[in-house]
Amino acid sequence: MYEDVNGVRTWHEVRGGGEPVVLLHGGFSDSREFGPNLARLADRFRVHTVDRRGHGRTPDVPGPVELDVLAGDLAAFLERVVGGPAHLVGFSAGGVVALGLAQRRPDLVRRLVVLNTAFARDGWVFLPQPGGELPAELADRYAEVSPDGRDHLPVVVEKYARAANSDEVVDLAAITAPTLVLGSDDDIVHLEHTVAMYRGVAGAQLAVLPGTSHLMLFERPELCASLITDFLTTDARPLMPITRAG
Repeated sequence: MYEDVNGVRTWHEVRGGGEPVVLLHGGFSDSREFGPNLARLADRFRVHTVDRRGHGRTPDVPGPVELDVLAGDLAAFLERVVGGPAHLVGFSAGGVVALGLAQRRPDLVRRLVVLNTAFARDGWVFLPQPGGELPAELADRYAEVSPDGRDHLPVVVEKYARAANSDEVVDLAAITAPTLVLGSDDDIVHLEHTVAMYRGVAGAQLAVLPGTSHLMLFERPELCASLITDFLTTDARPLMPITRAG
């Protein structure tokens, strides 16, 4: 279904019942990537999936795609469609948007889960570059559902590549939502950066999946869903706290 969000005809879907959870897909992808893995969260939650502007079934619109803009889109989606604050689960570039919103609008975030993402440009091992091209598999997948057509993909790549290479850094100290940082030990995000994110968000929890790449949702779907469900439904009570002792 479609809803006008910040002037963008935005595709979204909702399944299940319970506390609201919004799933935020990766870059140059769309909500279909959650089908084989996190869709099972709908057994416990009211799960919203949404395609960002220029991705999936949501058309591109003129204008920039800096973090302020994308976080503003997400805030409007929460207020207009979800009806208020929700748990956010953001994968890769979707995690950047989730972090951006958690910094700007803490009132809209219940709990926050970020998977294989970064809070600054230097956290990534590599990034898409302006003028670059996507692998044929991603281009084919984009063309399957995009209302803009395959020929528009270079425009989307150019805009998002420029935004990804900006110098903006998320202010982790401003994030107050309970946060789970979920990483892989063979990711396109530097492991040291993932640990720095965990240390930068007060009270955050950390899990690093062994033998896993950036595509953790496809390589370890059951474990990802289990870790996320556990985090969203329980409070950690370590028997011998060290960093949480105070």
